[in-house]
Amino acid sequence: MKLSDFKFEIPKKLIALHPPENRDESRLMVIHKDTGKIEHKVFKDVIDYFDTGDVFVTNNTKVFPARLYGNKEKTGAKIEVFLLRELNQELRLWDVLVDPARKIRVGNKLYFGDSDLVAEVIDNTTSRGRTIRFLFDGTDEEFYKTIDTLGETPILKDFIERDVVDADRERYQTIFAQHVGAVAAPTAGLHFTPHLMKRLEIKGVEVSPITLHIGLGTFRQVDVEDLTKHKMDSENYDIPQETVDLVNTALDQKKRVVSVGTTSLKTIESSVTANGRLKSSSGWTDKFIIPPYEFKIANGLITNFHLPESTLLMTASAFGGYDLIMKAYQEGIKENYKFFSYGDAMLII
Repeated sequence: MKLSDFKFEIPKKLIALHPPENRDESRLMVIHKDTGKIEHKVFKDVIDYFDTGDVFVTNNTKVFPARLYGNKEKTGAKIEVFLLRELNQELRLWDVLVDPARKIRVGNKLYFGDSDLVAEVIDNTTSRGRTIRFLFDGTDEEFYKTIDTLGETPILKDFIERDVVDADRERYQTIFAQHVGAVAAPTAGLHFTPHLMKRLEIKGVEVSPITLHIGLGTFRQVDVEDLTKHKMDSENYDIPQETVDLVNTALDQKKRVVSVGTTSLKTIESSVTANGRLKSSSGWTDKFIIPPYEFKIANGLITNFHLPESTLLMTASAFGGYDLIMKAYQEGIKENYKFFSYGDAMLII
């Protein structure tokens, strides 16, 4: 398929700037793949579509406050430093994005707040990318605590055009979050509440995690018309044996295996046995799912309403069928569904 196949206009007013007051009261569009039927519900109604033995696969990655603001030595210029990933814990080397990049060269030092945290730029990686080494005398625990204190919740301000507020620390984190490593939230999981989880448990629905540490590459603009030429950034994942056992039992019993988010979907489709079952593994995946694609594991998907030309929309279209999903998006716009990270949800079954 082509990039232009995923181009359409979203009114700016439909980009959600804030989450709903209650997580599970966002809207839910339900899409039935077999009939093409589209229903309009509230997210907590999701329980009505599942029963004993069905399995929800969630992503338990935890977002860390990846956006820092430092001052350049001598000039004092304010520089945004977005932490992408840690390259070497012992040496405190990190891949980062800097803005404005034109002011930052190899050898420059950056000072962060009133703390003892200093960083030195040691390499240029891309036009905005740099490798930096943090200079910090404390323990690893003290270092990460300093980052947590100084850092800002990394909502994507290119799309959510407002300042970050204290409430984002809690709301831009799913209730499943356990393992620190993501620079963006697995947004489908933002709609779940402990109360909804209890209702699912009572109904006999299993919920089991995988881990995929989401990087900014998931949101990187696709700049090639031929989608087969787009290269995804690699992201670190882990699929525990307990999840494998639950998923494979559900498949054997013809139950639903529901991926909560395209991140979970990409992860489980990255680790499939020759006979079409999930296997336990960990490592890195750069899997890019576009139509047409034969899914081996998941037969249900919960996802948000994504932006035009995004890799997330392409993956959702592969799962639901291009024509049906694009029709659903047009209906979503007509019905004023909210888009992006803090927006509404879609269930495809």
